[in-house]
Amino acid sequence: MGQGVSAGRRGSLLVVGDVVTDVVARHRGPLAAGTDTAAAIRTLPGGAGANVACWAAYAGAADVRLLGRVGADAVAWHERELVAAGVRPRLVVDPQAATGTVICLVDTGAAAERTFLTDSGASLRLGPADWSDALLDGVDRLHLSGYLLFTESSRALAGTALAAARARGVPVSLDPASAGFLAELGVDRFLAFAQGLDVLLPSRDEACLLTGLPDPADAAAELSRLVPLVVVKAGADGALVARRGAVPTRVPALPVAPRDTTGAGDAFTGAFLAALLAGAGPEEAAARGCRAGAEAVRRVGGRPPHRDGGS
Repeated sequence: MGQGVSAGRRGSLLVVGDVVTDVVARHRGPLAAGTDTAAAIRTLPGGAGANVACWAAYAGAADVRLLGRVGADAVAWHERELVAAGVRPRLVVDPQAATGTVICLVDTGAAAERTFLTDSGASLRLGPADWSDALLDGVDRLHLSGYLLFTESSRALAGTALAAARARGVPVSLDPASAGFLAELGVDRFLAFAQGLDVLLPSRDEACLLTGLPDPADAAAELSRLVPLVVVKAGADGALVARRGAVPTRVPALPVAPRDTTGAGDAFTGAFLAALLAGAGPEEAAARGCRAGAEAVRRVGGRPPHRDGGS
């Protein structure tokens, strides 16, 4: 368990989201078009939903469950990786599509910026038939990956899960996941879905896109008029915690030299949710999220180390 990240061990979290295979290529400087660019390449387990679940378990959540969809090609590997991370997986095997794959191009310069090439594969073929209300038995919080909203079938599943959670009084959080996909979906459609949420965890760019406001603090306050608790993840600038339209509280980040920023937002979200489950308030939970994000950017890939100390 990461030092300074632990949030205590009580409460159950169900994450519904994407499970994919990440191919991480770390290169220095611009890509050389039409020829070779030297890179260090690793194949790692990933997916925003799965990453959040793993970081929540790493941060101390006692019971973390994950519903996702994968192809037969990689189900055994992904199950092993999730169990080793302390997550209880329920992976639906898609009979037609292969496991989703994301190619992460990471510039190893000072900013460690990354670019994603995404083939969602089976991950966003989740549908209402994959859901059972029994998945919520014993669950204290439900978290939805925003990627679910970007295909018709998985968006229908997200709506089904949200309605079931609301009927049981289970709080629901969502991370919008991708400013690019969000623009394709449409802000109005996303905000209509968001009205049913208890917690929204956008990035700075996503918050500004959703509101049309250039200042992240203003965007956080505006969004918190729609969703009771909004936490805007701002990378090296920390986080903004906004409640019911009030002026947001700024939570500072930890200074760190980034090695790979892949999954940093997922680390924040997982640790944040683990802290809420352990009884922390939103500001303290955001501080723990910032610590987890700082730990994440020092690692290659989007997952924490295994609980047994393995990678």
